Amino acid sequence: MFKRWLLALVARVGLIVLGLCCCLSIFYLLACKPASNSSQQPVMWSAGATSKEGYMALLQEREDSHRHYINSLMKQIAQLKDALQERTQQLQESLDKAKTKGILPQGLESLHKTPVQADLKEFFRSQLNQVEVNSGVKLPSEYALIPFDTFTLQRVYQLETGLTRHPAERPVRKDRRDELMGTVETALHVLNGPQQHADNIRRKHTYSPSDFIQGLTRTERNRGSVYELMFRGSSQQDFTQLVLFRPFGPVLKVKSEMVNTRGMIINIIVPLSKRADAFRQFMSNFREVCIQQDGRVHLTVVYFGRDQIDRVKAVLDQTTRETRFRSFTLIQLNEEFSRGRGLDVGARAWRRSQNVLLFFCDVDIHFTADFLTSCRLNAEPGKKVYYPVLFSQYNPSIIYSNQTLLPSLQQQLVIRKESGFWRDFGFGMTCQYRSDFINIGGFDRSIKGWGLEDVHLYRKYLHSKLMVIRSPSRGLFHLWHEKSCADELPPDKYKMCMQTKAMSEASHGQLGELFFRREIELHLNSQKLREN
Repeated sequence: MFKRWLLALVARVGLIVLGLCCCLSIFYLLACKPASNSSQQPVMWSAGATSKEGYMALLQEREDSHRHYINSLMKQIAQLKDALQERTQQLQESLDKAKTKGILPQGLESLHKTPVQADLKEFFRSQLNQVEVNSGVKLPSEYALIPFDTFTLQRVYQLETGLTRHPAERPVRKDRRDELMGTVETALHVLNGPQQHADNIRRKHTYSPSDFIQGLTRTERNRGSVYELMFRGSSQQDFTQLVLFRPFGPVLKVKSEMVNTRGMIINIIVPLSKRADAFRQFMSNFREVCIQQDGRVHLTVVYFGRDQIDRVKAVLDQTTRETRFRSFTLIQLNEEFSRGRGLDVGARAWRRSQNVLLFFCDVDIHFTADFLTSCRLNAEPGKKVYYPVLFSQYNPSIIYSNQTLLPSLQQQLVIRKESGFWRDFGFGMTCQYRSDFINIGGFDRSIKGWGLEDVHLYRKYLHSKLMVIRSPSRGLFHLWHEKSCADELPPDKYKMCMQTKAMSEASHGQLGELFFRREIELHLNSQKLREN
């Protein structure tokens, strides 16, 4: 019985909604229908002839008539909406009761839905109320303030300069350009819209992109982005300021899956020429992390030349005797050192059937077991490659110059601005599957010596459909070592080498202390004389 009543109620509501739509269509046709010629009456003025003032009066009368008629239609539409909303609410209440009693007829489950749109509007409104727009927010210190970026139609002036290191630039990333230009377009649409003109009837000015002076923008990660845009007005003293807010929505679940890394072997490939002492230090870290902790790695060493190769073999033999670890390959090439060539040979030398995960590494790299886990989780064949940003160590003799003894290596490997920097301009350390490396075309084998081969490979992946995961790694370090830039390098490589050498010595402040050491010593001596 209840099911029949509920179905009848649904049918009745549907008929009412259909009738309301028909009525609305009839009202619209009546409003838009032009008057017939037979109904038009000639307008005769007392002067016996028409005049400009008479036509204007007639047009004003017609305009007032249409305005009143449109207002009447708007009222009727509002009444119809209220009636429709009331009927919808009644239907929702009936469905709720039926759902509670467990007698909801089959086929009507889709009608029983929560008002998602209203909830989202309420959520976005709460985000706007919390963001620092209309009033200030108490902050604990100067470090808690989120600064604005300033932008115009051509440039962005930014504090966080990113990889380009440019304090002012045209945005390189397309999403950033689209964001800012889309915000300006939205602002122009708002300023030139009918609602804005209705709020200020006297305004005659139509805004264009040339009226945009500048904008401020900042993003609060948990709420959204704020934009404050300034436009020129109709005179030199008039300006229009528009504040827009792009709220962040609630967190949505994208996927949840279990990743089994038990069978994921990492083939660590190290190109090497001489530097036997550095290789011994590398193997010490390898034994602790890869052999004792992880146990799912293979080491491939590609050695260029014959000088010091006996010492390298001795280190590998010693490791095998003491740990019984035999999963390594030593490849010797009697040719000039080329990092790209060595990595390419090492990657293609893998003869097992399974698609192995490659880690392109250097002899002066220190990594942890957590990094190996990140390597496995952030690389996926045919989908994504991992390009971690490693932390590069400054010259310990400069950092710890005020100490009599240098701290141990483990004590030196801390992530602080005094001890090193994120090497965000380096793309040499990477985790990627062998199949992706082969399909992308590998390294440019024509590049000799130091530099650029990693950048070329990185750009290949950027131009492909694979996702590039680029993020700082807390378990990957570049150990400081003396760097020499060979005279035979071409000018572009030599300049790059010297820039890297300068950045790797010490921080800006520490280099400043070295440069002004004499002035600092004179100041300290004068202070001592004054005290005496």
